[in-house]
Amino acid sequence: MTKIIHNLLQHLRNKIKISKTNQLTIDTTSKLVDCNISVYGLNNKVLIGKNTTIRNSTIEIHGQNCKISIGDDCVIGDNCYFVAKENEIKIIIDNHCMLSRNVKIMASDGHTIFNKKNDRINHSKSITVSHNVWLADNVTILKGVIVGSNSVVGINSTLTKSIQKNSIAVGNPAKITTDDIYWEK
Repeated sequence: MTKIIHNLLQHLRNKIKISKTNQLTIDTTSKLVDCNISVYGLNNKVLIGKNTTIRNSTIEIHGQNCKISIGDDCVIGDNCYFVAKENEIKIIIDNHCMLSRNVKIMASDGHTIFNKKNDRINHSKSITVSHNVWLADNVTILKGVIVGSNSVVGINSTLTKSIQKNSIAVGNPAKITTDDIYWEK
């Protein structure tokens, strides 16, 4: 059975499609405005913590036993996109994160790719955005990446590899330019 926990106002402000055996939990102190949430497959979860604001963004799961979790006290700007496909894939955004506009967090390539031996070469991989991370406008985080806590990813950057905590990464592909930093909202 589908488990949806949110208030009527949340439902009216957003487009929510969730199939059986999946779970959507939105803390009552959080605010979603004009968001699209689609969860298809079996035993998937979307969890949104306390005091989090998400505006005009899309959250998608297509698979089994996947999870997209957005922690407490996060701010998610307009036109962000989070997608987890396949099985056992997780996108975790920890507490106190700030994502600006047009951020994309994609745990898969969208389509399967095979080599000459007909072996698949592009499996989905989980993504973690650790505590107190700032992702600037138009940042893209690709599959398998871990963004270390207290880090900043600069405008128009694409993270294809993990970065350590307390770092600034910029570019396409993004590279660490500064370490041993901290930032405040």
